[in-house]
Amino acid sequence: MNKNHILIEGMAGELEAVWDLPEKDSGDYVAVCCHPHPQHGGAMTNKVIYTVSRTLAGLGMPSLRFNFRGVGHSEGAYDQGRGEQQDLIKAIEYAKIQYPNRKLWLAGFSFGSWIAALQAHKQLPTQLISIAPPVNRFSFENFVIPDCDWLVVMGDADEVVEPQAVFDWVDDLEPQPKLIKMEGAGHFFHSRLVDLREELEQSLESNL
Repeated sequence: MNKNHILIEGMAGELEAVWDLPEKDSGDYVAVCCHPHPQHGGAMTNKVIYTVSRTLAGLGMPSLRFNFRGVGHSEGAYDQGRGEQQDLIKAIEYAKIQYPNRKLWLAGFSFGSWIAALQAHKQLPTQLISIAPPVNRFSFENFVIPDCDWLVVMGDADEVVEPQAVFDWVDDLEPQPKLIKMEGAGHFFHSRLVDLREELEQSLESNL
């Protein structure tokens, strides 16, 4: 796999992004991945979203990681999730222009999983991947369950997002997403990134 750094025209200025490209492109899918909270060190270089994006590329699809407004070389300023949804829309539009007529996969980690979830029913992905969705830290009141395959991954030792809050939230959803509980994994999956990659590969390969 190789990387291709680019700039995307966003609503608040240019957005810094990078493609993780597959060695063997299936030609069927393109993915867009969202990083954790911009005000707490979140960026497209975050190890978790990097692992997710590279895993998707390994499954045969170009995967786009991008910095939300105000992060890295992306222009603009943090906008409480509203502007960040606009950033995601622009990233998806760019990905679809570069890879037309492909099915969209959408992934996010923590804050990024909130942004991805809020847009999923509008962007019509065929696969949504939510890593440590922050249900006890951000409002999911306007969340509409998307009509697609949906995978939630949550560490049961998460010190940032309350694990039981996520498990209860998933239990109340109808239809329910597929839930992976990673025993002993914290929020940033320290020393568990290989395990995370393997869990993603095993769970997602059947959806290709």
